[in-house]
Amino acid sequence: MIPSRLSVSPLVLALVLTTAGCASAVPTRTDEVAAVPASAAAPAFWQGFRDHPHGYLTADNAPNAANFLPPPPAEGSPREQADIVAYRALRSLEGGERWAIARADNEIETPGAPRAFDCALGFKFEPEKTPTLTMLLGRMLGDLETIQTPAKRGWFRKRPFVVEPLPTCIAPETWLAASGSYPSGHSALGWAWALVLAEMAPDRADPILRRGLAYGESRAVCGVHYVSDVEAGRIVGAAMVARLKADPGFQADFARAKEEFDAARAASKEATSACPAALMQPLM
Repeated sequence: MIPSRLSVSPLVLALVLTTAGCASAVPTRTDEVAAVPASAAAPAFWQGFRDHPHGYLTADNAPNAANFLPPPPAEGSPREQADIVAYRALRSLEGGERWAIARADNEIETPGAPRAFDCALGFKFEPEKTPTLTMLLGRMLGDLETIQTPAKRGWFRKRPFVVEPLPTCIAPETWLAASGSYPSGHSALGWAWALVLAEMAPDRADPILRRGLAYGESRAVCGVHYVSDVEAGRIVGAAMVARLKADPGFQADFARAKEEFDAARAASKEATSACPAALMQPLM
């Protein structure tokens, strides 16, 4: 039994409530790729980090996570000790199904990364069939970098595998070890994507939101973040969605993306399998 739990804090829940309901569409073009009609030639997407699309927000109008997040657990505090105990306990999952899922959940930068939600959506996410949605979800990573970077750099909490080298589900590259652990960016984006997708498919909200939580849990399973990093990431993700709701460009793209999403869902001829049981129950 792991003594801590990846639960949604009251602040996260409050921020989730602020994200209910997208504002009406604003008929403006915000991105050339996003504006390509579905019937036109296949859109050209980015390949990875180097050519990744920028976000909707700027440093001047985006929230600053360093200003609204609490600091990471203090050294020697009960919360830090709970983080360490959980980190050690989760190494017992090495080699199992949940470990493999955590490894797959490391993908975040490619156009196909939201395929992690296929089992929750009930049909396959195919970027070419939903180009505006693909760009919208991709641009959110750009916004996340803007929002979280001041906190990551300001506090610079060391990653768990740096403090205590134990097995991780991915090979820890040098850049990863040199980046701050708090908050977890994957957890932030997974939760933010879940909030957006749950609004597009409210009848699938429960499995979508659960999958979004599991996407963050994967970072603790993987051994590249502490539990408290994951929890802080969800706060950041909810704050980001709340801010994007007030952005006209995001509103316009969301409206168009919803049309694409509904069309792709209606045209889907094969339902995806339900999410594995390992994902549908909280780990901690």
